[in-house]
Amino acid sequence: MVHIPQLTEAEVTRAFTGAPHRMVAVPGGRIATYVFGRGPDVVLVHGWPLTGITFRRLVPRLARSFTVHVIDLPGVGQTSWDPGAPIGIAAHAATVRAWVDAHGLERFAYLANDSGGAIARLAARGDRRVAGMVLGDTELPGRHSPLVAAFVAASRTRLGRQALMAAMGSATLRRSRLLFGGCFTDPAYVDGEFGELLVRPMLESTEAARGQLDFAAALDPRDLDELAAAHREIAAEVLCIWGPDDPFFPIRHARAMLPSFAGGATLVEIPRAKLYAHEDHPDAFLDHAVPFLERVLPGVPARADAPVARA
Repeated sequence: MVHIPQLTEAEVTRAFTGAPHRMVAVPGGRIATYVFGRGPDVVLVHGWPLTGITFRRLVPRLARSFTVHVIDLPGVGQTSWDPGAPIGIAAHAATVRAWVDAHGLERFAYLANDSGGAIARLAARGDRRVAGMVLGDTELPGRHSPLVAAFVAASRTRLGRQALMAAMGSATLRRSRLLFGGCFTDPAYVDGEFGELLVRPMLESTEAARGQLDFAAALDPRDLDELAAAHREIAAEVLCIWGPDDPFFPIRHARAMLPSFAGGATLVEIPRAKLYAHEDHPDAFLDHAVPFLERVLPGVPARADAPVARA
C-alpha cells in the first residue's frame, strides 16, 4: 500500500507562494498549475478577485483521496498571459478546456466557486470526461447580480478602478457589504490570512490589481445567459453548496436553477455562510463535497504520473 503523506494547510500555502508545480501551455499563455495528492482527478477553479490560493484550506483533506489540480486563471496569480489574449467568462472557459486537454485528464470532477463556477460550467458543456461538479455560490442563469454589475461598471473606467482600489485599502469599506462583507460570516475574516494572501497583493502590485480588474471589465452578461443552455449539456451530476446569507447569488434562485441540469443537481446549505463558504467554513464545505466526489469518482485509477504530494 502506498503511504500518502498528510499535507498541512501551512505546507499547501507555502506551495502556492512558491513556484508552480507545472506551467501548462495553452493558446494565449501558460497556466500556473499546482498538484497535490493521489487518486481520481479533481480540478479546482477559483472565482474573482481570487487566485488558486483561495483553496489552501480545502486541499489537505481533498488530497487524502484525490489528485487535486489547482490553477491560476489567466491574468492573475502566477499564470503567464500574453498581452491582448482574450479574458472573460467564455474565454476562460475555453482556456480551462484547453488546459484539461493539455494536462491530459481523462476522467475528473470540477470543484469551483463564484465566477469560477460559471467558467467551469461552460468548460464542462458537452464534455463527457466530467464525472461530477461541486459548485460553491456562483452565477445564476437569468439573474445578473446588481452588486457584480456595479463592480463591472467601476472596473471599466480609470476613476472607477481607482475608487475600487481605494475602497479595498480602507478597513471599514473592505469589511462593508459593498466589498467583502458579503463574502464571509464575520467580515473581519478579510483582514486575516485571506487579506494577506489575496487582498494585499492587489494593493501593493499594479500588475496584480490590473489582472483582476481587467477580468471584471471583460465580464459580458451574454456569457452568463449561456449558462442555462450549458446546464442542458452537462451530463455530470452536480452538487451546489450554498451560503444562505450570500447577497450576490441568493439561495432561492440557486434552488430554482437545479432542474436545469441534465445530469441532475442537489443543493445543500451551510448555515450563516455567504459567498466564500469554502474560505471561512472549509470543514462544513468539505463534509458535503468529499462524499459527493467519492461517489461520482469511484474506482477511477490514479494517473501513473500523479505525484504522491507536492509542497
